[in-house]
Amino acid sequence: MRQRAVVGLTLAAVFTVGLSGCGASEAVEPAASAAPGQGSTAYPVTIENCGVEVTVDAAPQRVVSLDQNSTEILLSLGLEDRLVGTASWTDPVLDSLAEANAEVPRLADNAPTYEVALGADPDFVTASFGRHFAEGGVASRDRFAETGVSTYLSPTDCDNGTSINGGGTRTTALTIDALYAEITELGEIFDVSDRADALIADLKTRAEAATAGVDFGGATVAFWFADTKTPYVAGGLGSAALLSSMTGLDNVFTELDDDWPATTWEEVADRDPQVFILGDLQRDRFPGDRLDDKVAFLESDPLTKTIGGVRAQHYIALHGAELNPSIRFVDGLEKIKAWWVEHEGEL
Repeated sequence: MRQRAVVGLTLAAVFTVGLSGCGASEAVEPAASAAPGQGSTAYPVTIENCGVEVTVDAAPQRVVSLDQNSTEILLSLGLEDRLVGTASWTDPVLDSLAEANAEVPRLADNAPTYEVALGADPDFVTASFGRHFAEGGVASRDRFAETGVSTYLSPTDCDNGTSINGGGTRTTALTIDALYAEITELGEIFDVSDRADALIADLKTRAEAATAGVDFGGATVAFWFADTKTPYVAGGLGSAALLSSMTGLDNVFTELDDDWPATTWEEVADRDPQVFILGDLQRDRFPGDRLDDKVAFLESDPLTKTIGGVRAQHYIALHGAELNPSIRFVDGLEKIKAWWVEHEGEL
């Protein structure tokens, strides 16, 4: 049997002060003139944030980030000294952010309780996914507000003022502008807009390089995030669909509205994707979170081993954070391009 075509590359951007800004794999170097709270932001700042009006009178000093995506943005903006707690990790922190993250308390690997979050004494709470603010989550935004804590939800999880992961349905396709808006707004809130601008500029440069010349020509793909029993696959409007549209792949579940709907293996087999993009999650929340378990399942199950992408072993491995709407989307694009360069002509 030939070696599996799994790409798991570590690709880091090179940071050059004043020239290239900073990418998803590098933290922004703080400028002497832009220490948090000493820059150009005119307080108070009011932002319309997914149906909630958020006002901050000064740069937040004690921040709890409820998701890895949000945490890595804050670390990339050089705000590790403001973080008093993080949670909901699917993967290890980016290598380039590990030192900055080392002293930040992790409140929970998944979602913390409200009491644990409040125990960190935050004055600001950020989240990438609205489930944390929904019923059954950490706490509602109103409940945090009652204790004087402002909250912020990533625009990538918002559609017409409603949180997608908080119970809403996405009606329009996610664009990368929503992620850039999150970086811009956090830069303004924390008075580090110059760092936010540099981060966005580098993400754009890397994304352009990662998609240049890449065209899968409509080859069919299924994105499998987690769970061997009831697989969670990518629908047609979320972040994974964004990756496929930028590289010429045709998502076989493009008609589904949910970001990560559950389906059946019979349905996956019926659609017979030529390529699988597999979530390599460094956690053990669902059966098959990890890449090796996913591949072992696909190649041993009597039904899945008949699928074209499995027979050809056309697997592209991405970390969970690269499949979610985060600064790591460029790392995902770079891995997809690396696989395409190696396997062009096989599809």
